[in-house]
Amino acid sequence: MPTTVTRKGQVTIPKPVRDRLGIGPGSAVAFELAPDGRVVLVKAGVDRPPSRFARLRGAAGVGMSTDEIMALTRGDG
Repeated sequence: MPTTVTRKGQVTIPKPVRDRLGIGPGSAVAFELAPDGRVVLVKAGVDRPPSRFARLRGAAGVGMSTDEIMALTRGDG
């Protein structure tokens, strides 16, 4: 859905996108930079669920040592 940037740097958000995000007059929006270089438009103030990776961040606990894992893979333990 291409759109044109005005001299003031403004763009019109296409209606299907506004409808999908629930954006209306007076709505706040935010632009997020994705790691791959894309720019993502989101409705501001909406709590989005964390990504499947963010939920796992910091979830690992103390487990087996490297020596214990190597012994298991060799069949020593």
